[in-house]
Amino acid sequence: MGHRDKILKSFKKIIYEIGYIRRKMSLKTELKRKALHLSGLLIPLSYFYLGKELTMIFIAIALIAFFIIEPFRTSRKLGKDIVEGIRPFITKEIYEFLNESIERIDRRIREIAREEENICIGAHVYFAIASLIVIILFPMYIAIGAIAVATLGDAAAALVGKSLGKHRFKNGKSVEGSLTFFIVAVILLLWILPFEYTYPYILYASIIGAIIGTIVEFYDFPPNDNFSNQIFISLALYILTLL
Repeated sequence: MGHRDKILKSFKKIIYEIGYIRRKMSLKTELKRKALHLSGLLIPLSYFYLGKELTMIFIAIALIAFFIIEPFRTSRKLGKDIVEGIRPFITKEIYEFLNESIERIDRRIREIAREEENICIGAHVYFAIASLIVIILFPMYIAIGAIAVATLGDAAAALVGKSLGKHRFKNGKSVEGSLTFFIVAVILLLWILPFEYTYPYILYASIIGAIIGTIVEFYDFPPNDNFSNQIFISLALYILTLL
């Protein structure tokens, strides 16, 4: 092997190692993000055990909190400006504690936020708004099924796609991730829908709902797939009840 070939081989090895490190870091970030994302399961659980009205109140309170927090989350400067504004009225220790806390919280949030979420509305806001809409508009088990699929299906697809995705499309999504979403969606709907509906509706609805969810997740339907997934799945399942 010539000197030139050795150099080329070394470069290829370095590039491979960099790619491996980036994939591991990306997966670690995605794990943190999806662990937080899974808290969305509290909504269908609340709906099932506590009822529609309490769940709507729970989501409304969460949305109010989100809209208060969002300006601080998307702007590093805003929180610091507020602390600076109250500085004459607080002790040095409290001032330093607040500054350190803002820095720490900001760092943790930016670790798991996608790049576009650092300057615009976060996925959690879209998710909560969509959950409120489907709970208001659609029957209980359709809403529960759609929210569960949007939560678990998305999380499973992202983790499998990041760790095992080998066959990728131009948008970065993988065959493995999309297939995982579809399988998880079918299993969840086959488990949830029998509480209220009967066969053969359950089988048809589970497959069609899973296909719709997979397409929406793959193409990231606007304004955000965390919003669109719940709406489109609920709408598809409901239309099928009318046929």
